[in-house]
Amino acid sequence: MPPTPLAYFGGKFLPVTEAKVGLMTHALHYGTAVFEGIRGNWNEDEAKVFIFRPREHYVRFLDGAKILRMNLPVTADDLTRLTVELVERGDYKGDLYIRPLAFKSSQLVANLKLHEIDDDFGIIAVPFGAYLDSSVLRCVTSSWRRMSETMIPPRVKISGLYVNSILAKTDAVLAGFDEAILLNEEGFVSEGSGENLFIVKNGEIITPPLYNGILPGITRDTAIELARRELGLTVTERSIGRAELYLADELFLTGTAAHITPVGELDVRKIGSGGVGPVSKQLQDLYFNVIRGKVPKYRHWCVTAVPAALAPK
Repeated sequence: MPPTPLAYFGGKFLPVTEAKVGLMTHALHYGTAVFEGIRGNWNEDEAKVFIFRPREHYVRFLDGAKILRMNLPVTADDLTRLTVELVERGDYKGDLYIRPLAFKSSQLVANLKLHEIDDDFGIIAVPFGAYLDSSVLRCVTSSWRRMSETMIPPRVKISGLYVNSILAKTDAVLAGFDEAILLNEEGFVSEGSGENLFIVKNGEIITPPLYNGILPGITRDTAIELARRELGLTVTERSIGRAELYLADELFLTGTAAHITPVGELDVRKIGSGGVGPVSKQLQDLYFNVIRGKVPKYRHWCVTAVPAALAPK
């Protein structure tokens, strides 16, 4: 039997089914929480889980906590150490999704403020396979618009903000597509429901800038660095118009859960060849090796955890 997923909550490690909050919890009513998604990638040859760029995720996590006026008694390094211990205690031997969550924990309703309210946090780790069902996506432009920095800042993962993504993704899937592409209030391309977006045109990679209402994705940053350093390509951050997507040679999405996934169709229009483009393929192959610690130059991006059963006695 697979191991029971574990959590770190209330200052201790325990089965995730025992990590519970009350019905009156402020965050449950008002979305006053921040979260992260971190991948643990199993390397069979080394019998280790390679946790990809956890510190960068936790820096962004704490930035989100700051936006919501949370005072958490931990640093990014503390959270990284707790995550390694959680994965090792869980005895996982496969790919994982790690979800830290910080939230307003006071048992209060009808209280629309962030100060004078208690904060708490927890981390869970669960087995996790493919996030998207298709290797080449069929996408649709959503009628829902991405929120701007002056509404709820998309640059951090605030729980309440993700209703926007859920509305877009749900409509897309019910209409027979794999994923939604959102525009911002000005009509420029923003991102997918849970992924950053890139196009390839004439050998150049182009991606929306942060001011177009996107999350500064860790996978996005990884793809940019690998494209520049390993593939020798120019990567430009600039606003992208909706019609420009239809004329792209390639289109792909990036995210911790989604990895690097090509888009073959948007709004019932074929993108490029309609399959996996050469740049997308090169980046995808390289990325999968990097996140499993198989590229020595980039092993510093990974923190390893050895399952308890395999640890030296």
